[in-house]
Formats: sequence, C-alpha cells, structure tokens
Amino acid sequence: MDRLRAYEIFMTVVSKGSFNKAADLLDTSPANVTRYINDLEAYLGCRLLNRSSRKLSLTESGEALFERCKSILAEVAETEALVSSAAIQPRGRLRINAPLSFGILHLAPLWPEFIRRYPELELDISLVDRVVDIVEEGYDLVIRISRAGSVNHAARKLASSHNVLCASPAYLQRHGTPLMPDDLKEHECIIYTYSGDEWNFTDSSGRIQQVKVKGKVHTNNGDTARAMALSGCGIIWQPTFLIGPDLVSGALVALLPDYKLPDIDVLAMYPSRRHLSVKVRVMIDFLVEAFAGTALWDRKAK
Repeated sequence: MDRLRAYEIFMTVVSKGSFNKAADLLDTSPANVTRYINDLEAYLGCRLLNRSSRKLSLTESGEALFERCKSILAEVAETEALVSSAAIQPRGRLRINAPLSFGILHLAPLWPEFIRRYPELELDISLVDRVVDIVEEGYDLVIRISRAGSVNHAARKLASSHNVLCASPAYLQRHGTPLMPDDLKEHECIIYTYSGDEWNFTDSSGRIQQVKVKGKVHTNNGDTARAMALSGCGIIWQPTFLIGPDLVSGALVALLPDYKLPDIDVLAMYPSRRHLSVKVRVMIDFLVEAFAGTALWDRKAK
C-alpha cells in the first residue's frame, strides 16, 4: 500500500464527505478509494470511518488522525511558502572568503551597497590569503585570485589584473635599473610566498625566461611586499589591483617593459552550478556588475 496516497485519499474523503466525490476529485474510481481506506484501516488496526447509505462520519480514531493530518499539511504548506519566498527574496547568512588585500581594497567598499539592496541577507566575511576548501570549510562563495580556475568547483570571472615588476625610485637610484630578467639575480627581491623565488617572464616573441631571485624578505601578504618596496628595500612583482595607484603616482616604477608577467583572474567560486541558491546568485550578479568593463585599477595604471 502506498501510505502517502492512502492518507491523501482519507483526507479527501473526509473533506468531501463522500467516497464518490473524493473519487471524482482524485480522478479515480470509488472502488479504488474504498480499497485504500480499507487498507489504511487494516494497517492502523482501527476503524476510521463509520459508513452508512446516507451518511459518513469519523470514528474517534478517525477524528484524531484527521486533526493530525491537518496539522501536518499546514506545516508542509508553511514550509513550502517559506522556501518559495526565500527562492524569490534572498535571506539568511552568506559566508564569503576572499584574499586579505583584495578584500580590504576592492570588496569592503561594495558591501554597504549590497546590504542596502538585500536587507534580509547577513554577510559573514573571512579574509585570508591561503587557499580554502569551499565545501569542507562551509563557504557559500570564495573570491580567488588565480592564473587558472579550479576544476573542482564552478567559477565566474569577475575581472583580470596585470602583474607588474617594480621598485621605488630610491632603490633604483642606489642599485641601478635592471634591463633584462637575468639582471634580477644581482638585485634584492622581495619574495611573495605564494609565487616563490622563480620568476617567469615572457618576451615579445613569446619565449619564457625563468629567473631564480634572492632576497632577505619573504612574505605571504601583498601589502607587506608593497610596503617594503615603497620604502626602498627591493624589487617586487604584484598585481595592479594592489600597486596601480603607486605606479600612477610614481611611488613605484614599472621595470622590464618589454617582458610580461602572467596576468591573473579574479574569480567568484562556488561549490556547484546545480541548485545554486538565490543568495549566492544575487551576490555573483552583484559582483559581476561591480567589476564590469576594464578594471578600475588597470584604467588608472595605464
């Protein structure tokens, strides 16, 4: 016996007060309705309905079952309404992870407008430069700075940023200006932990040159590398989203203009394209809108 179907038929019989009317509404035969009611009574071990040729009435057990089923159906309807409403109006907590420097410089200014647009959403924002596990650590959305997207999760590109080799005028005045990638071997370089000490450059012909550099300072934070370079401590390569204003002001000077470092993408990553919640969808759309066109940091850097 299909118990869910049996309960549905029982509720319909009671609400319509007739086996025949219930059969018409459910598009089945009166005999089938009778069979389901008999099977349900046999399963529960009690009579649910008193039948006569003129009247149908509930037994005490039937009354109790009917009231309980009504309560359950009301809860189901309320839950469906809540879920349906949430699918239209985003609400709840949205857990986001982003790199520290990018999060402070380029995401933090966006959050007030997002909250204004979606007042029923709460933001739980974590800034850390290490690569997090989206699923294991329970994030809804991760902003990642990457040369290539992840194969494990869905991603949407928000923007690109150029990497630029640079140093302060004071450093260059003391130590000279490198003209070729190999010249960097004789310079003090500030090494970003996640990029390592082997720097790859592409020349105008597309040939890649790799240089192993050295330096007294290693750091896993781009702001620290920038601060060291601004103070004249060495040469760095960092993305224009971090050093763009310094290049415009002349506080840092771009080096090796005939050689390119690999560009990077700013990605919005999420666990799966399937069953994408509305709260994640509106955040992604919001960020795509905010970073549309040529990124502000690269417009300033040119």
